[in-house]
Amino acid sequence: METMNLVESFSEFKDSKAIDRPTLMKILVDIFKHILSKKFEVADNFDVIVNTSTGDLEIWHSRTIVADEDVVNPTAEIAYSEAVKIEPDFEVGEQVVAGFDITNFDRRDIQSIHQMLKAKVMEFEKENIYQKYKERIGEIVSGEVSQVWKKELLILDDEDYELVLPRTEMIQSDFYKKGDTIRAVVDRVEFKNNTPFVILSRTSPVLLERLFEQEVPEIFDGLITIRKIVRQPGDRAKVAVESYDDRIDPVGACVGMKGSRIHGIVRELRNENIDVINYSANLSVFVSRSLSPAKISSINIKEEKKTIEVYLKPDQISLAIGKGGQNIKLASKLVDYEIEVFREIDTEFEDDVDLMEFSDEIDEWIIETFKKIGCDTAKSVLEIPRDELIVRADLEEETVDEVLRILRSEFE
Repeated sequence: METMNLVESFSEFKDSKAIDRPTLMKILVDIFKHILSKKFEVADNFDVIVNTSTGDLEIWHSRTIVADEDVVNPTAEIAYSEAVKIEPDFEVGEQVVAGFDITNFDRRDIQSIHQMLKAKVMEFEKENIYQKYKERIGEIVSGEVSQVWKKELLILDDEDYELVLPRTEMIQSDFYKKGDTIRAVVDRVEFKNNTPFVILSRTSPVLLERLFEQEVPEIFDGLITIRKIVRQPGDRAKVAVESYDDRIDPVGACVGMKGSRIHGIVRELRNENIDVINYSANLSVFVSRSLSPAKISSINIKEEKKTIEVYLKPDQISLAIGKGGQNIKLASKLVDYEIEVFREIDTEFEDDVDLMEFSDEIDEWIIETFKKIGCDTAKSVLEIPRDELIVRADLEEETVDEVLRILRSEFE
C-alpha cells in the first residue's frame, strides 16, 4: 500500500497562520472521507488515519468476505477467492482490512481535495482574523503601508494580515506613502461579503487615551484616571484627568518635565494642541478650567436646558472661543453642556444697546450667530475688526457689512 505524506503534498498550507498542524490534519481527514464517499457512495468502511507528527496518511478499507458468486457490492464485500490470497486462514463472514492505495485517487480527486482544503483554510483564516482583532478593539497596532488608495490605506501588520485605514479616520495632515510605518487604534471589525475588515482610526479619542497610557506610567498603573477626552483631530484636544492620590499632580504627571511626556504624543498626532485639564466634580470649576486660557468672570448654570452662560471681560472672549470656535466647542463637549459666551457689562458700555433691540432690522438667526461668539451688544460687534468678524461669525461679507451699517447708524 502506498501512503501519502500530507506535509509534502500540501506544503503550501502548512505555514497557515490561522490553523495549527493538528487542526489542519483533521480537516484533511474529513476531506478525504468526503472524497471517498463521493467515489464509492458510502465511506463507512474506510478508515483514514493520519500521524500528526510526521504528516503521513494511510487509508484502510474494511470488507466482508462472501462467496464468490454472492458478491454484490465490491466496495463493502470481497470474494472468498480474493480474501485467501491475502490470508489463507480467512473464512466467509469475516472482515478483511487492507490498505487502500493512494494511487486509486485520480487527478480529479486530488484537484477536489486541493480546492476543498484551500477553501477551508481561507475560512479558518477569516474567522481567525475576525476573532483576533475583535478582542483587540481599542488597542494600538503598528503596521506597514502596503497600498495607498483614494479613499483608504491598506496596512499589513506583523503577521501580514490586511488592515484598512479609511481617509475619514485619518488626521487631515496625515500623509503616508507605501512602506511607511503607521500607528493607529483598532476601531471596529466588520464582516462584508463573508470577508472580515479590520478598520483602524487615527481620529478616535481612544487613540489619544492609549498614547497617554503608554507615555504616562501613572495612568497605566491606575494612579491617574482619564475622565474624558474630546478631539478636533490634528488641531486641538482636551483631556480631563483626575488623581485619587493628593500627592500626585495629574496635569504635571501627564505633561512631564518640560513637556517630555506629552511631546511624543503631540508629534504622533501631527502637532495636535493638547490641553490637559484637572477634572473637578464642581461644575463651575470644571467649566472654568475647560475654557482655559480664558479667565471667566462669572458663570450661570441652567440645569434644565443643559446650558451654561459664561461672562468674560472683552479681552478674554476671543481666548474662550478660540480659533474657529475650537476652544468653546471642545469645552462644551468636555463638560457635556452647551456653553454660551457673554460680555461682562461695565461702565464703558452703559450706553450700549442689546442686539435684540435691532430684531426688526436684523434677522434673529444672525443675532444668535453673533451671540455665540460673545457679541450680544452693538458695541461688542463694532469693536471687532470687519475681517475678523467675518471669520469668527462665519457669515457672508454682505451680511456683516449690512449689520455694521445698521449698528453704526445707532450711534451717529
